[in-house]
Amino acid sequence: MAIELVPLPLPASADASKFANFGREVKNIHPGTFTPEEFKEIEEALYKYDALLFRNVDFTPEQQYALTKAFDPTSESYGHGNNKTGETKRSILHPDLKTIPRQPQVQLIGNGTVYDHEGLAEAKLKHPHHRTFHKTVIPPEDDLSHTRFYRWHIDAALYDLAPPKVTTLYSLNVPRGEAQTLRYDDGTGDELKVPLGTTAFVSGATMFNILPKELKSLAVRSKVKYAPHPYVWMAPAHAMSTGLGIETEGLELPLEELPPWEEEKIKVFPICWKNPVTGNLHFQVHPCGVMELIVDPLPAGADREGALYPDGAHLKDLKEVRDIIYKMQRPAIAPELVYPHDWDEKDLVLFHNRGVLHSVVGAFAPDQVRAFHQCNLAASSDPVGPSEEDVAKYA
Repeated sequence: MAIELVPLPLPASADASKFANFGREVKNIHPGTFTPEEFKEIEEALYKYDALLFRNVDFTPEQQYALTKAFDPTSESYGHGNNKTGETKRSILHPDLKTIPRQPQVQLIGNGTVYDHEGLAEAKLKHPHHRTFHKTVIPPEDDLSHTRFYRWHIDAALYDLAPPKVTTLYSLNVPRGEAQTLRYDDGTGDELKVPLGTTAFVSGATMFNILPKELKSLAVRSKVKYAPHPYVWMAPAHAMSTGLGIETEGLELPLEELPPWEEEKIKVFPICWKNPVTGNLHFQVHPCGVMELIVDPLPAGADREGALYPDGAHLKDLKEVRDIIYKMQRPAIAPELVYPHDWDEKDLVLFHNRGVLHSVVGAFAPDQVRAFHQCNLAASSDPVGPSEEDVAKYA
C-alpha cells in the first residue's frame, strides 16, 4: 500500500494559505519498520512539508534512534553532545533532559514523576515554565489558564557541533485539560488559543518569504555569530515576553567566566539555510544565542536604494543585533502563522530542525504527568546558506 500524506488539521486561528506546504500526517507505514525506498519517501516529505505526524504508533527508543539517524547516517551523538547540555549544570537546558540509559541519544522530557521507565527507576520531570526565564511573568492567578511561548529555538548546541537535521518527538503520556490562552504581552494585543502542553511551530520559509525587500536582502547577505557555550552564556539573562530572544540587560555571563572554549569551535551560520529538496530559503536563527551580525556588501550591480548596510557591516552591539533579528523574526510568530500541535498519546512528530522554529508552551500543575521521548543528532555537516543565485535574486 502506498504511503499517504494528508494535510494536518489547522486551528481556526491559522491562515490556511500560509500552511499549504506545511505539515502532513503520514499513513500506511510504521515509522519503526520501513524499507530504504519507503524512507526516501519519508525523507523527501519531511523536507518538503517540514513536519510529519504518525498517529497511534508503538515506538521504542531503539526505533526512534534508528529513524532519526537515517536522515544523517554518520551522525552519532545527541544534538547537544553526549554530556547532553553543553558542558555544565549551569546550562539552562540542564533541568529539562533525562537520558534513556540503553539508548543515550534519546531523552525523556515532560512533567511530573515517572517511575520504572525504560531503565529509569524514577525520573522527576519539569516542564519549562516561562517564569524561570522571562523578564516579566503572567500573574499567578492566571497561570494555569494562560501561557506563553517559552523559548523559540532550533535544536542545536550552537557551539562545536552542527545543528541536527531532524528532531523526533514521541508522546507517551499526555495530560488532558482545558485549552490555554497564550499571551504575547508585547503591546500588540496578540493572543492565541492553544491546547494544553502544545508544541508550537513556525515555518522558517514563511519567516523569510513575508519579509519586505530590504530585509530579504539583509537576510541573504548576513551571518550570525553565536556565543561560545550559548546556553551557559545566556543562563543569567531574561527572555522577552514572546520567547523570541533575550532582553538586553547586560546579564549574560562574561566570556571569561564561561567553561573553556575555543575560537574555532564558535559557530557562524548564515541567517538563511537552503532546503536540500525544495531549494527554498528558511530563516533559521536561534535568537537567544546570537552575539554578532556579519553583513556582506551588496553584490555588484544590485539596487542600493533602500538597502540596509549596502557596503556590509560587522555589528557587535548586542542590543542592535538583537533588535534587527527580532524585527525580522517577529512577524512570523503572529497568531495566524503558528501551528500549535494538539498532542495525543502515541503521536510521533518529525520536524525539519533546519526548516522550522519551535517552542515549548504551557503550564502544568506538579501532579500532571507528561512524558515524551525526544531525539536529535548533531549533524555530520553544517547547514548550506544561500547560493550566488539566491543572493543575486534577493539582494
